[in-house]
Amino acid sequence: MLDAERLAILTESAKYDVSCSSSGSKRTNVKGGLGNASVGGICHSFTPDGRCISLLKMLMSNACLYDCEYCPNRQSANVRRTSVTPDEICELTINFYRRNYIEGLFLSSAVFDTPNRTMELLCETVIKLRKVYGFNGYIHLKGIPHADDALIMRAAKFVDRMSFNVELPSEKSLKLLAPQKTKDSLLLPMKKLNNAILYDKENKVRTGNRVIPAGQTTQMIIGASPESDGQILRLTESLYRKMGLKRVYYSSYVPVVQSPKLPASGAGLLREHRLYQADWLIRFYGFDVAEICEEGENLSVEFDPKCHWALKNMHLFPVEINTAPLEMLLRVPGIGARGAYRITNARKYGKLDFDNLAKMRIILKRAKHFITCKGKFYGSESGNAVKAALLLDGIKESREQLSIFSDASVALSALSGEI
Repeated sequence: MLDAERLAILTESAKYDVSCSSSGSKRTNVKGGLGNASVGGICHSFTPDGRCISLLKMLMSNACLYDCEYCPNRQSANVRRTSVTPDEICELTINFYRRNYIEGLFLSSAVFDTPNRTMELLCETVIKLRKVYGFNGYIHLKGIPHADDALIMRAAKFVDRMSFNVELPSEKSLKLLAPQKTKDSLLLPMKKLNNAILYDKENKVRTGNRVIPAGQTTQMIIGASPESDGQILRLTESLYRKMGLKRVYYSSYVPVVQSPKLPASGAGLLREHRLYQADWLIRFYGFDVAEICEEGENLSVEFDPKCHWALKNMHLFPVEINTAPLEMLLRVPGIGARGAYRITNARKYGKLDFDNLAKMRIILKRAKHFITCKGKFYGSESGNAVKAALLLDGIKESREQLSIFSDASVALSALSGEI
């Protein structure tokens, strides 16, 4: 039976992997209440249809053979070590599921014994959950670098999602900070898994028999190495287009371990936030990385990437809402992806004005500088005036705590990630 002390060690060790999101809540249940957010390792993730689900997030072992400089579980770290068996993980998952604590499992592990032995036990765990315990909930499995391809592909048939974390944005930084890992040990399994996914789609394999039907994700640590945002985003774009990844996660470096090879201070959350905004533009807005950020540059601190691009290309604006193509509407600050599609659908039935846009929850205080409606323009004509207005608006939003009384369009944008 898995005791609470070992569970605490293994769930605490897993919290730095952000490829599924953690709530960080310490709220416990009370008499007459429903649910419990304080159980060790419970985190929140989101399904493709938008549902929020709770996952048990843990390691099989935190006794690692590797000595990655940034990792709190590295071989040279002075931390308590423990491990669990496949049966203990299975029993814990089923018991938590029956108590309605969780709807799925996020399972990872430090590399103990050998990469193949570690992957073998992870594979045994997910197969037992499916075949012996009859568990049909969501399973996200972290792949082990240098493990045999056959083990990885076997595990992929029983889980919903897999992730191989690239960790650092360049091979040079990987050699310096994680010498036991190589570029090929991380990217080749991704490529083979993507080929298997494409094969299943082309051959119309039924969903229940597909390899990792929820696809792949990865994670990069930001700020532990000197790469610019431009370099990071070029790697991100390549992973989306060549490996078919569903999501790239960015983890702002926090100095939880001491090393002369690492910066003394963290990277800060603003840089991470800007990278997520740029990532959104690449995935949903049709932007190329070259438009957002040069290879050796960092993203603007003052403006989000979409506003920054618009300010550099004021000669393209204003655009007429009733005639502009969808591709251009997506580039207007304050018009999100859903807003752009609403506009193109609504204008089929008549010309739109600013009142119509307000009802569609377009952020007009930002968009008005870049659009006309029926030829009318209410924004600032000077580029410097637009820049000042957007800067003041950004400062105001950063200081305002969202509430049920906040501007609905701003609140929706903050929650959805649309910019």
